[in-house]
Amino acid sequence: MAEMFRSIRQMPALIVPGLAVLVLAAIVLATLLAPLLAPHDPLALSPLNRLKPPGGDFPLGTDALGRDLLSRVLHGGRVSLLIGIGTAAVSIMAGLVIGLVAGFFRTADAVIMRVMDAFMAIPPVLLAVALVAIHGASILSVVLAITFSEIPRVVRLVRSVVLSAREEPYVEAAMTLGTRMPVILWRHLMPNTLAPLIVQGTYICASAILIESILSFLGLGIGTETPSWGNIMAEGRSYFLLKPSLIFWPGLLLSLCVLAINILGDAARDLLDPRMRRREG
Repeated sequence: MAEMFRSIRQMPALIVPGLAVLVLAAIVLATLLAPLLAPHDPLALSPLNRLKPPGGDFPLGTDALGRDLLSRVLHGGRVSLLIGIGTAAVSIMAGLVIGLVAGFFRTADAVIMRVMDAFMAIPPVLLAVALVAIHGASILSVVLAITFSEIPRVVRLVRSVVLSAREEPYVEAAMTLGTRMPVILWRHLMPNTLAPLIVQGTYICASAILIESILSFLGLGIGTETPSWGNIMAEGRSYFLLKPSLIFWPGLLLSLCVLAINILGDAARDLLDPRMRRREG
């Protein structure tokens, strides 16, 4: 531990990413332990305790239905993070497969990329709104809706890496020796995409958390029976002038979480991109 702090003091550039790690770890830990940390059931209604100020049994007060705000914020974080991580995972896996095929097989490249261009022409929030409106509000619907808008960006990233890597001598040698195409894609080309995909995954996670909040704020996200940072703020907007904390606390955690993820994404890019390392050297 002491050696780690000495390394941070010797490298000031690590201070901000280090703080981001601490903030994100604290938020993730608090949401994972929500059943233990939350003082009340986040869904329990108590009309007699509606809009209570912070104090006593309600550390952050209550909302318009008498539900404990702290409990809802902690449990809502679990849902928001689940949507962010789930969207990033599905987008990366689907985009990796499609991008490998598009980058290696020239005949399929034109068709695949025109389809991806069509999806990219639609604003992500508008596409998500349309899909959620068709399939209904649920966590799965929100994840799939945001995933459809993120897959084209992953495909373009993977394709660009594969187009460059497939001209390398070791790939041409494998093709000359008659190595099967799946082996070439998995063993020789896919490892080249891992570093940029890790960075892209952090941005997708942060973007998904924001888009979910936007959808919930518009009333098109997950149902109000499942708390998330977005729908907690949506429910509190009618009482913003009377009790701003209904929006402040979920908004603060949302902002800190997205900021920390973006900072870690930038740090991962600087660490994994050889061009950035050469520029710093």
